[in-house]
Amino acid sequence: MIQFEDRFVRELPSDPNRVNTPRRVEEAAYSFVEPTPVQAPKLIIASEEMAELLGIEPRSLAEPPLLDLFSGNDVLPDMRPYAACYGGHQFGNWAGQLGDGRAIGLGEIVDREGVLQEIQIKGAGPTPYSRRADGRAVLRSTLREFICSEAMHHLGIPTTRALAFYTTGEKIPRDMFYDGRVRLEPSAIITRVAPSFLRFGSFELPRSRKDLDLLRALTDFTLRHFFPDIEAPYGPDAYRAFVLEVARRTARMISEWMRVGFIHGVMNTDNMSILGLTIDYGPYGFVEDFDPSFTPNTTDAHGRRYAFGRQPSIGAFNLACLHHALLPLLGDSLSQEEIIDAYSEAFEAEYHTMLAQKLGFFRIDGGDDHVLVENLFELLRVSEIDMTLFFRRLAMVPVEDPLRTDDRLREIFMPAYYREEALMGEAGIAALRSFLDAWAHRVRIDGMEPLTRIERMNRSNPLYIPRNYLAQEAIDALEGEGDDSKLKRLFEVLKRPYEEQRGAEEFAKRRPEWARDRAGCSMLSCSS
Repeated sequence: MIQFEDRFVRELPSDPNRVNTPRRVEEAAYSFVEPTPVQAPKLIIASEEMAELLGIEPRSLAEPPLLDLFSGNDVLPDMRPYAACYGGHQFGNWAGQLGDGRAIGLGEIVDREGVLQEIQIKGAGPTPYSRRADGRAVLRSTLREFICSEAMHHLGIPTTRALAFYTTGEKIPRDMFYDGRVRLEPSAIITRVAPSFLRFGSFELPRSRKDLDLLRALTDFTLRHFFPDIEAPYGPDAYRAFVLEVARRTARMISEWMRVGFIHGVMNTDNMSILGLTIDYGPYGFVEDFDPSFTPNTTDAHGRRYAFGRQPSIGAFNLACLHHALLPLLGDSLSQEEIIDAYSEAFEAEYHTMLAQKLGFFRIDGGDDHVLVENLFELLRVSEIDMTLFFRRLAMVPVEDPLRTDDRLREIFMPAYYREEALMGEAGIAALRSFLDAWAHRVRIDGMEPLTRIERMNRSNPLYIPRNYLAQEAIDALEGEGDDSKLKRLFEVLKRPYEEQRGAEEFAKRRPEWARDRAGCSMLSCSS
């Protein structure tokens, strides 16, 4: 049987109140709470790779005792399950106490590489932080988190992971778009994994309450276990190094989001990992017809605070919130201006490296390159071009052939155009050719060996991403007929996102028109 560790509950102060009712929790990093059992847990899909990393036989996840353990129907004698206490800024405003309203930590497991991995079950019932909610999760949001967290890992992006996805045999009421149309939906549970689920909001809440003892204990715990290069005894210089490292990790994560067109959808500070991991997959999406102002979150549709193109600046805002939270420990060792400058510098370096790889350059170098990039993104926006498919197909263009025919250009790029008529007219083909001529000239200046360049571009530009409409098709099949084949096929394809796979052509197509405005395929709500 699995041996669980309990560093978090052993080393940090707990809520002495064991009553599981919504309430204000003070002077505590967490509350002890047990999962609420479900009627008929059933394993739908598991990540064999994640199971093997944890030393778990994948098939055992479908049967007791692990079936009961990871679906919330049982607790081992050595386990002390808990829900974490934290706060956060939501849509730019301080929201006060939030906490794990439907996620319950089971403990930590030492993986095969010697790393302690925290195990959470999400959708496992109410906690003291559930406020007016039931602590459950619906099938649609659980499937989406399972698919995307594992897909992001295979895309090479820092992320929490998924171990298993269970249905519960129960239905729960949900108002998907908060418009009064409540319906019963099947509920589900995801078992998710990360070295830690600590977030910016974990530090903001004790600071807001002037609980400096808890703030210091939580920060020192984080440094001790997750930032070993920062040596004790801890003081202002150590805390400065900590915040600067968080800034660098956040910059890398967001740059990677921009590389693949990922939109988190709800970048509140309670959804920002202190380890620089993508966390809490709610109303996320991927850029399809390129639009920097696109957000997949219906709650954000008016203000578009968390739109694709605004994610880098929101990263800076969130780091400013973290800096404010840690000011009592930092003292004068780090100003807000310094942390924002450090983040901006790190992001710019990561972003330029990423762009160079996508375009097949050695580096982004000088004003002419910036103009070329700006012209490219304007072309993608104006012509409604699929970002993923365009970059992937760019590697197919022969840079030594300035006499490409219009028909050949259309053959290469038409599958990426949402408005095919934009490429049929003279103006559309001229705009594409203008960019391609400038790009090919720039590639020739670098003189990179063609096969090396193509391989480099294809390692940075995925062919397969977890598009919302593909996830929705899997949801419809599972909810409607209990058919998990679409989910499992999609999951397998997304394990190799950069490798062209025979028979997987349907997963490498632009979003179909029927999915443009359909719920779940473009815009999603926070309701889960």
